[in-house]
Amino acid sequence: MGAVEALEKLAPVVLAFGCGVVLARRAVVPAESSKAFADYAFLFAVPCFLFGNIHRSDLGALFHWRAVTGYAAAACAAAVLTGVAARALGVRDPRGVALRIMAAVQVNTAYFAVPVFIMLFGDAAPIFPVLLFQVCVLSLVIISIMELGRPDRAGRPVRRLGSAVAASLLTPVVVACNAGIALNLLSVPVPRVVLDSFAFVGDSASPVALFALGLHLGGSGPAVRDTTLEEVWLIAAKCVVLPLITFAVCRYAFGVEGERLSQLVLIAAMPAPQNLFVFAQRYGVGVDTSAALVVKSSVVALLLLPLWIQWAV
Repeated sequence: MGAVEALEKLAPVVLAFGCGVVLARRAVVPAESSKAFADYAFLFAVPCFLFGNIHRSDLGALFHWRAVTGYAAAACAAAVLTGVAARALGVRDPRGVALRIMAAVQVNTAYFAVPVFIMLFGDAAPIFPVLLFQVCVLSLVIISIMELGRPDRAGRPVRRLGSAVAASLLTPVVVACNAGIALNLLSVPVPRVVLDSFAFVGDSASPVALFALGLHLGGSGPAVRDTTLEEVWLIAAKCVVLPLITFAVCRYAFGVEGERLSQLVLIAAMPAPQNLFVFAQRYGVGVDTSAALVVKSSVVALLLLPLWIQWAV
């Protein structure tokens, strides 16, 4: 796939994203309303989309063990490198190190990867294993470090940790994925009217999620001249280093090839996750830096995506 063809396929993504930016900048739509659009996408539309697609997927082909294991190994290697770099640059708080690992290793699946993959491949199924790995492994590690290092909460650390883990596993996205997998494995039929209804709502997930991200960007208005050196290296780690590590580990250590390898590289090239800012707010660590990383990495990822597509696909 050439750069021109990639740009053509990404045109709807740019349109939805850019429309949000323009409307927020001109104050036609309040930037604060991005939360309402994002909540609709994350809490309702995306789970509907995920459930229907996972329920009718070939799980054996979807959860290809070499691809999933290779991506997990690449993510762990990137996490170790980021942690070492953060410590070397003077970050001593374990929660601060964990937040930087999250920024450099986790990807924005629901708001960015899903719509991009739908536009490029007509299917977002390759994202599902990575999404589950992020939520059920990476996020739980981050939550554990945050909760155990939190000084402002009374109560036993184990109880606090258990509550946070339970809340993470009960998010609509995770519940939808697990329900789709369970019903698929058990061959439980789902009424056609239910699947059609979920598909109707799920089709709105991509444009609404991108529109919400654009509104957030238009309202925040990040200035390039205010970008810190730390933001630069974290964005580079997320948008450049992680895709390269993913390619090297998956290709040469696990023998993943072809379209599956290309899709893993593109997933790794997605921006930092939007819940990075949510975590930072909740635990009071690096709030301003997290907000800037989410927005700026989204812009950088969008600019680099045609190049990654041309190289990987």
